[in-house]
Amino acid sequence: MFRAYVKKILGVARQGDATEESYYSTLEELLKDFVASIGRREICITILPKRTEAGNPDFRVWDGKQKIVGYVEAKTPETDLDQVEKTEQIERYKSTFKNFMLTNFFEFRLYREGVYVDRSRIADPMAIYTLKGTPSIESEAEFESLLEKFFSFSFPSITSAETLAVELAKRTRFLRDEVIAEEMKEEERNGIGKILGFYEAFQTYLIRGLTKEEFADLYSQTISYGLFASRMRCKENFNRRTAVYDIPRTVGILREIFDFISLGDLPRQLECMVDDISLLLANVDVKKIFSDFFLERKGEDPVFHFYETFLAKYDPEERVKRGVYYTPQSVVSYIVRSLHMIMKEKFGLDYGLSNRNVTILDPAAGTLTFLAKAIKEATEEMASRFGEGIIRNFIREHILRNFYAFELKVAPYAIGHLKIQFLLDRLGYSLQENERVKFYLTNTLELEEIEQTALPGMASLAEESRNAGALKKKYLFW
Repeated sequence: MFRAYVKKILGVARQGDATEESYYSTLEELLKDFVASIGRREICITILPKRTEAGNPDFRVWDGKQKIVGYVEAKTPETDLDQVEKTEQIERYKSTFKNFMLTNFFEFRLYREGVYVDRSRIADPMAIYTLKGTPSIESEAEFESLLEKFFSFSFPSITSAETLAVELAKRTRFLRDEVIAEEMKEEERNGIGKILGFYEAFQTYLIRGLTKEEFADLYSQTISYGLFASRMRCKENFNRRTAVYDIPRTVGILREIFDFISLGDLPRQLECMVDDISLLLANVDVKKIFSDFFLERKGEDPVFHFYETFLAKYDPEERVKRGVYYTPQSVVSYIVRSLHMIMKEKFGLDYGLSNRNVTILDPAAGTLTFLAKAIKEATEEMASRFGEGIIRNFIREHILRNFYAFELKVAPYAIGHLKIQFLLDRLGYSLQENERVKFYLTNTLELEEIEQTALPGMASLAEESRNAGALKKKYLFW
């Protein structure tokens, strides 16, 4: 098996016109032969041809369904791996993918969690230039051992919200820079594409002046947090293709984006990265992690802390540049409790925020931190007066009818819906299929409504705009 592989590699090299891609099929054949020899016939080897050096690694190793084993990046035989492994590209791959192998088709280097683990050389690459025959195979047992280590990888369990946020941030950053941004360039060259269609819709109907770079950021975070929101609701067998079914129909924009992500014919690089993020989430008991955090921190909002950690790891420089920071929970708590008291003491509203005549609208809601605290304050007031049994009806008749919020960015919008879902679950209330928190994706300063969009899959933008527009006219622009 190994001798035949080296012979074929030398044959390709000696043709004189070989590129990196010329060797792919030979390496693919070796990897397939090896997994068959160790009884791992479920493993698939997928070649991921790149349009540029920014794309995904050259090979994805997976089970053909959902479970990803690892990635392989290949360079031409004359490449010095000592130099290549220090490049920005390989550093990105090592930091993003937990099981990663770098090769020049003769030497193979294995990395786990970004750390060098092992290496092996099957033959001397100089044989291309110095020998007419096939060189001797070097350290066959050592090479077999390295391949066995690579193929034996299983995704480690994640047991804390902080670790999950860090891992999700790494993959989302890679998705933004190496996949979405490059796919948009490719679609622009071809003059057509689904992702450019979403970009046009958001630029035209939501955020005027939105650049492609900003959209790549927005869209990547939306995918990650859409998957995350779906995972929170999924009971079993979570993966990319099932994700759309666990996003509430009432959150139409996310649902329509995931009609494409889950059910559409994705570009291979995008499919690969979304599958990787899905696998990360599938291996996490998200509800338990967040419930444990909630209990350990005595009621602190786990979604808030999760998103704060995510942003700090995702793009710290851009976070500082844009001032993307959220009001500390202690400040939020003080403001909401003060408002609750003032309404009772100064305005004669005995129940404060719980009064049925009170309407709340947060025009720049972010991740719904203020609204979540207001909901908690209002329900605690009612429970203290009338008992826990009144809470479900109170949420249905007051909270879901009279508490409103607007947000312009899609990722905080997704997080906000996730936050309220978690809060309502803690309060013993599960949103029904036709129910939603009245949290709308819209530009608060724009009064004009979207009447219709011809862009496929984005009709929900118009619906959100109409619903938000009615509220703006009623409460903001008399």
